[in-house]
Amino acid sequence: MDDAEAASSASVQAPSGAPAEATAESGVMSLVDHLAELRTRIVRSFIAIFVGAIVGFWFGEEFVSILKAPLPYDGPLIALGIGDPFAIRLRIALVVGIILGMPVIVWQIWAFVAPGLTAPERRTIRPWLVLAFVFFVTGVGIAWFVLPFAAGFLLQFTSDDFTFVPDARKYFDFVSTLFLAFGLLLEFPIVLVALSRVGVVTSELLRRSRRIVILGIAIFAAAVTPGGDLVSPGVLGVTMFILYELTIVLIRRSGR
Repeated sequence: MDDAEAASSASVQAPSGAPAEATAESGVMSLVDHLAELRTRIVRSFIAIFVGAIVGFWFGEEFVSILKAPLPYDGPLIALGIGDPFAIRLRIALVVGIILGMPVIVWQIWAFVAPGLTAPERRTIRPWLVLAFVFFVTGVGIAWFVLPFAAGFLLQFTSDDFTFVPDARKYFDFVSTLFLAFGLLLEFPIVLVALSRVGVVTSELLRRSRRIVILGIAIFAAAVTPGGDLVSPGVLGVTMFILYELTIVLIRRSGR
């Protein structure tokens, strides 16, 4: 009798164990596939940046002249290190690569995230892919507009006691960081809209959080903009706040 019960118990447990093992194996494979997909998207994004960087490096001299133009200084920039001219060309090439590769980067992010969304969520968010690139280019354009004012603000503190001879590497580090900061931070409305579509945030929550957000924008804008001037963080902060308010209106009009 005991043997029969043991045999019956074994026959009942065996089928339940098999699916569990299969499920575990399926879960491992799903995770591996997920990571492989992420690696593929990252590699493709880096390839797009690399191709754009080749263009930026090839036309490096032209970009140096263009980026130097807003600086209210007619003399040559000083390269203090033997490798500074090459490092400057590489940094400019990287920024150009990110700008030119942004459409591919946005698409790769979307291709990775989209399978986890429902069909209505995908239809709603898909038009914002173009806006993501538009906002990035707009941010870079605003940075270009701000650059001469920021440089002028900083240079107004020179006097007879100071001789201003700009360090080429520091100047182009300042310019490239300014461009990337403005371009990337103007992507945050896209993030808020996407979060609202999946139910993470609502227009009411954003409205109630306005004071905290204003403080966060002010701190963040001051922290990410280089140079220590008041113009760059001021323009960036005001732009982000305007976009934040427009995002609240848009989310509210969508019924969320």
